[in-house]
Amino acid sequence: MQQTTLQVLGMVCNHCVKSVEDALNALGVSGCIDLKEGIVVVEHDTNKVSIEAMKDAIEYLGYDVV
Repeated sequence: MQQTTLQVLGMVCNHCVKSVEDALNALGVSGCIDLKEGIVVVEHDTNKVSIEAMKDAIEYLGYDVV
């Protein structure tokens, strides 16, 4: 398992957090989201889910991943 930290811009409320959690859960990834800092920390199997796939799922929701 690899731990990855993503900076997500545009999350402003708990609904935003829930949306990002749901998108990551759909990929089989779970993580911890810090709304105040705009940080998503996930543990994932790089053989199953790439960082790009996670970024794409979050960006599809309208957030920016830097």
